[in-house]
Amino acid sequence: MTKRAVLAVDDDETVRSYLSHSLSSRGFVVEAVASGEQAIARLSAGYNPAVVILDLIMEGMSGRETLSRIKSLNPSVPVIVVSGIDELRSAVEVMKMGASDYLVKPFEDQELDLALENVLEKQELKEEVKNLRRQLHQYVESDFVTANAGMLRIKETARQLADADVPVLLLGESGVGKEVVGRFIHAQSKRRDKPFIKVNCAALPHDLLESELFGYERGAFTGALNEKPGKFELADKGFILLDEIGEMSSVLQAKLLHVLQDGEYSRLGSKRSVRVDARVLASTNRKLAEAVAKGEFREDLYYRLNVITLDVPPLRERKEDIPFLCNYFMQKYLVRYNSSVQELPAELMDVFLRHHWPGNIRELENAIKRYLILPDLEMALAEFRRTAGPTGAAPVRGPVSLKSIGAQAAEHAERELVLRTLDETNWNRKAAARRLGVCYKALLNKLKRWQIDGHPRNPPLLAKTA
Repeated sequence: MTKRAVLAVDDDETVRSYLSHSLSSRGFVVEAVASGEQAIARLSAGYNPAVVILDLIMEGMSGRETLSRIKSLNPSVPVIVVSGIDELRSAVEVMKMGASDYLVKPFEDQELDLALENVLEKQELKEEVKNLRRQLHQYVESDFVTANAGMLRIKETARQLADADVPVLLLGESGVGKEVVGRFIHAQSKRRDKPFIKVNCAALPHDLLESELFGYERGAFTGALNEKPGKFELADKGFILLDEIGEMSSVLQAKLLHVLQDGEYSRLGSKRSVRVDARVLASTNRKLAEAVAKGEFREDLYYRLNVITLDVPPLRERKEDIPFLCNYFMQKYLVRYNSSVQELPAELMDVFLRHHWPGNIRELENAIKRYLILPDLEMALAEFRRTAGPTGAAPVRGPVSLKSIGAQAAEHAERELVLRTLDETNWNRKAAARRLGVCYKALLNKLKRWQIDGHPRNPPLLAKTA
């Protein structure tokens, strides 16, 4: 959208001339057309003005029909309707159809200025809200807090490879958070403002998955009434996550290999090549190396995807993350379910820490949801004791509240920040203290409390290459 572009639609040449001159003098870029048909043709060709000024009474296509067509093409574009009819019923009707304002001819320059100012301010506010929601979604879904050493190494490796233009293969059981790792890579990359498109390769049959990935032309098959871009096109300049790629058919595997090699493909029913620049992430809970050995997955595609591999461990191998995840899910769902729960009972956290979690983080998330909706401790304990896995976790002492878990999370985040700063300053403690804005003695006290007297980090997870 061009922020200062206005499309004026009026069959009266005098009005078009007035709007062009008046708005141009105020810094707008005005395009004036004499009919609804011309307006629809311009918008259909890709013209995207900041606002449309539309006459209600016109020969040919009426203002009401034009308004309806405009809203079908671009529901978000604001439309100011102008008319020589000072009638409340007409104003109410067009406002219900999606018009942003209604002006009666003849109108003063100040009236037009005020109407434009109002609709453009509302449009800017909508864009700001949309951007904030997208940023919040990226933060919530792509950043993850963990206390597990293996997950910390995965997180650091993901940060390092974020801008490496190579495929990444994410392995791990269902529900361990492979998509979260993928979104973290996206959020850390220079493509963070571009799309992140996820496609579940196991959810659709072969024919539908092919059209979903690569799109189709009108008439490509029965029911293809209009052309449709594929997910790869939608992910151009951004990321595409091919979830459960181990379930993809051999025919689609061959086509995907071509895309990875050449960066281009053809829509269904088209001979024209489409070029895309989409960073490919692939995830699976299958052991692909075994699938290759059995002839169930193409070897050449496997090695093309297996440039960098991140193997996400199951929740049972990183139980120190359970309190942090409980805190996250409680804060996420407390308001949604209007729950009165403010803390998890110690007995329930004890069971959580002892449970084997075959469904991993997804199972934990559902358990938190159930308890927030039905906070019956005995029922929750009975359910988990029926499916209890290996024991051995230390019992929890005292109530486990959001406040206490939040304090643990804050302590962990502070420790991570200090360690990262020390890494960046080559473990020069005085330089790190200056960068952190704390006194040298305070930094030493923190390191002593955390029992850190040297480089505590394990070497970064080595990227698997082929």
